[in-house]
Amino acid sequence: MATHAVARETVFALRREIAKLEGRLPEQLGPLACPGEATVLRRSGNVLRAGVLATGVEGLDRKLGGGLPKAALTEIHGAETRHAGAVAGFALALASLILKASAKGLPLLWVGTSEIFHEAGHPYAPGLARDFGIAPEALLFSEAPKLLDALWVAEEAARLPALSAVFLELRGNPEKLDLTATRRLHHRAQQAGRPVFLIRQAAEAEPTAAPVRLVVAPGLAAPRLTLAGPLSGSIGAPAFKVSVSRSPTALSGAFVVEWNSHELSFRERPQNTRHLVSLSWPGEDLATASGSILAFPPVADAAAPGAQPSRREHAAHRSSRRAS
Repeated sequence: MATHAVARETVFALRREIAKLEGRLPEQLGPLACPGEATVLRRSGNVLRAGVLATGVEGLDRKLGGGLPKAALTEIHGAETRHAGAVAGFALALASLILKASAKGLPLLWVGTSEIFHEAGHPYAPGLARDFGIAPEALLFSEAPKLLDALWVAEEAARLPALSAVFLELRGNPEKLDLTATRRLHHRAQQAGRPVFLIRQAAEAEPTAAPVRLVVAPGLAAPRLTLAGPLSGSIGAPAFKVSVSRSPTALSGAFVVEWNSHELSFRERPQNTRHLVSLSWPGEDLATASGSILAFPPVADAAAPGAQPSRREHAAHRSSRRAS
């Protein structure tokens, strides 16, 4: 037991050193005493307990150590501008899960700059209620003219007890959104015990204080299911490609999840596990032969005697030689 404890502390020390090199806070999540209930945060020797928000996707929650931390800053990235709708849709699905799990019914605050709202638009109120079960009055918006104003609003709102969560949507990699700014957001989230989501559209990954970073891209929607089977040419539930870029467990992974607007829940889409190449012997899933086998007449060996005409038989040597 003592050897195991020493090994654990060694691993935590190495992780703290790696965190310092990456320029983020040296905090780690330990093993869950009861999965889905509490997460242990270790920061500067202090032990804090906070709940987690389970996404409902077993594999994704396992990579995240039980789910998304409620008292922390979480990054949601979109690599390209054209992915803005999918990234915002995934964030709204998380907002729906927060409201579903909250018994107080507190509203959410969505903060953004004028630039991002002009580029990606605002969430559509009728669609919020139909697809995410979010009443229009449950989602508040704050449009700031500058980045510093948006950061200030998000920091002040993160500590308000009248909100369930705060979403800050920004574009690109601005210089003002540095490690210090994300540390302030993360610290406010820890103090208030509520989640703060940093939505970064068309951004590249860089060192921040967020313990979790998810990269989201649109997924191919499956056909709509009917009693007779999949309806050809139809569009089913919205799908998202979610990649775990950073997690407290240091585990990465990629998932394709679908959002069920009726049950207000995620489900993982089964991946295609069919082998494109046959397994090595003695594998059980060997590739079968396809096509027809054609027989060709054997070709004479070029090195065999008589395969080529001799020098005397060649047409160039049939004429008599000239006498010297």
